[in-house]
Order: sequence, then structure tokens, then C-alpha cells
Amino acid sequence: MAKINVIGLGYIGLPTALMFASHGVEVVGTDYNAELVNTLRAGKTTFDEKGLDELFANALECGIEFSTDYISTDMYIVAVPTPYDKKSKKIDPCYVVAAVKKVMEVCPKGATVVLESTVSPGTMDRFVRPIIEENGFTIGEDINLVHAPERIIPGNMVYELEHNSRTIGADDRAIGEKVKALYESFCQGEIVVTDIRTAEMTKVVENTYRDINIAFANELAKICRSDNMDVYEIIRIANKHPRVNILTPGPGVGGHCISVDPWFLVGDYPGLANIILAARKINDSMPEFVLKRISNIMKEHGITDPAKVGIYGMTYKENVDDIRESPTMQMLECMQKHLAHGVKIYDPYVTKDLADNQYHDFDKFLNDVEIVVIMVGHDEIKAADDKLKGKIILDTRNVCKLEGVYKL
Repeated sequence: MAKINVIGLGYIGLPTALMFASHGVEVVGTDYNAELVNTLRAGKTTFDEKGLDELFANALECGIEFSTDYISTDMYIVAVPTPYDKKSKKIDPCYVVAAVKKVMEVCPKGATVVLESTVSPGTMDRFVRPIIEENGFTIGEDINLVHAPERIIPGNMVYELEHNSRTIGADDRAIGEKVKALYESFCQGEIVVTDIRTAEMTKVVENTYRDINIAFANELAKICRSDNMDVYEIIRIANKHPRVNILTPGPGVGGHCISVDPWFLVGDYPGLANIILAARKINDSMPEFVLKRISNIMKEHGITDPAKVGIYGMTYKENVDDIRESPTMQMLECMQKHLAHGVKIYDPYVTKDLADNQYHDFDKFLNDVEIVVIMVGHDEIKAADDKLKGKIILDTRNVCKLEGVYKL
């Protein structure tokens, strides 16, 4: 193998490229974003992630290259975003299509194209294969097509790249085994080789399963709130049963996996994905549910000024800087229904100004508000009980140990 060309250097592509390079594979990472590429060339990573800087340093020593150009090589790993159309609920394959078209302009016969991006079942057949064939290549003879969906989560990417199991979907078993051997250069988890459609469906099913389980917990939280019961105590006791494992409710579901992938099935299988659709609606309703809780708490304490309310946390999960589809960002979109402008917001991991009245100093943030709404359980807030004393607290993550804290 000459080199691997990793296409897309975001949350998935960059760690993947660095991992391959750090384990002896020659890698060129490609991204259309010239500013991003220049930052990487200057020796700086583009997002915060545990262990990423060390991995980056190792990859640089091993000779990884970064470019805005696609190169002619034996293998391409495409790791570009796959958003969905919010009206049709179907995948928007525009980035995948654009990347594969560019690959076809430079790839030699015999090359293997590996898609790591998560896609809905049938995307490879509907969108990727036609592009290859339109460029005069015969799949299986001139170009080999593989789907190896990523399985990592922000906050633990480096560890999970090495230790999680993986799925390799290929038309030809021999090609699948060849790609498997490549990933075995760093992956210590079990690697299963199957067909492409199964690989597509398996990844989407994994995230949909989690979304449905979270939706049950969130619906249970609403039921318990309606009758003044403690959902956390109920879940704690129920989970003592050996065959029960209810997840923890929260203010919604964010990230680019669990909050997005189930919509692929809803869009592609209308009328069949009924439980999946219901779960999505429940989880998407949670930010507005939190807003109603804030309004009720304000009324209970005679607070009428929204400027007295502080939202803690903007990212979609704790101790990362990823705000994609975060419950807080969703809540800000619908805030006008329940609260006027003036609500303050703070997140230690978000350094850029993304919202009105956003703070970058925790103590000043706390000093300027009376109500603190914990939307994300960062380590900082878990260790801040002393600073939170005297505040009215709505804890949507069940991380605050003070007495008298409001919960979902």
C-alpha cells in the first residue's frame, strides 16, 4: 500500500488519520477547509479531546501530511459529515457525494474506497455506487467499495478507536479481510466482516437503540414530574432487578449520532419506524420541558426578570467542546416561547461567543444570576457545591448534591 488518503479531518477523520499514522501507515489527511489544514500543518489540533494532542505529536513524528488536495493512492477513507434533512427526515448525502466525486478524479484502478461516515441503509447503493459507475469504473474490478462506520464518542475518542469493536462491510470477503488487517494495525477490539447493507444498518441500529432507551427514561421523568415523584429514586430501585437497566433522564439528546441517526430510519421507512419516531419526538421535546420547569420555578420564587436565570453548559455532553445538536442550543432556539431575552449562559469548554449574554468566567456568571440551570454535568460544576450555595438550582443532570435542588 502506498498511502491512505483520509478525506474529512473533523471529529472522526482527524483522530482516525492520526491513529493510522501513529501505527506505521503512511497517511495524507485531506480537507476542503484551508484554514483547518493550515492549523494542522502548524502543529496545532483543531478541537479539544483527551489524548488527541499526544496522538497528534506521534503522528507528526511519523510523517503524516495534511492537504486540501486529494491524492492518487491505493486506499481512501471518507469521513465527512452526513446531516439529515429536517423536513423529509432523510439523510443528506451531499458531503459524501462530493467527496466520492473528487476521489474518482484522482484514484487509480484497483483502489479501495472506505466510507466511515454513518449513513442510512441503502445509501451506498443509491448514491455512492452510481458515482463510481458514472466515472467508468466497474465496482469489484476497478474500484473496491467498503463501509467501515465509526464507533467512537467525543471525550473518549482515542481510547475507543483502539479498543472498540468495528464492523467492515464489503462486497468481496477478501477485500473486507484486507481492510480488516489495515484497521488491526491499531484496533484491539473485535472486527467483524459482513456485507455493506448489514454494516449500514448495524451502525444506525446501535444509536437508535440508545435513543429509544433514553426516550423511555425521559418519558418516565415527565410522568413522575406530573405526580410529584422522584424519577431518580424510582430508576435506582427498578435497576436493582437483574434484567432492568433504565438509563438516566436528561434535558434532551445531542451529538451527531444518537440525535441524528434514528431519523435516517424514520425517513427511509415511514410507517414502519413508529417506536423510533415516538422516541425522537420525546427526546426532542425535552429542551422545551426544561424551559417550562424554569418558568414554574421562577413563578414559585416570585422572579420575573429572565436576566436572573443562568444556563450552565452548552455542549451536548460533559467535558467536551462539541455543541452539535446539544439540548442547550436546541433550548435557546425555542426560548422565546417561555422566557424573554436576557438569560445568561456559560460553558467552560466553549470559548467562542455563540449566544447572547454568554459568559467566560464562572464566578462572574454565578454572581450575576439567582437561578442556575445545570444542563451539562462538567467536572467543574460537580465540584462547585460551595459556590452554588444560596442559589436556586434546577439540575437536569442529577449531579448536584446540595439539599433543596430542583430536578427534572
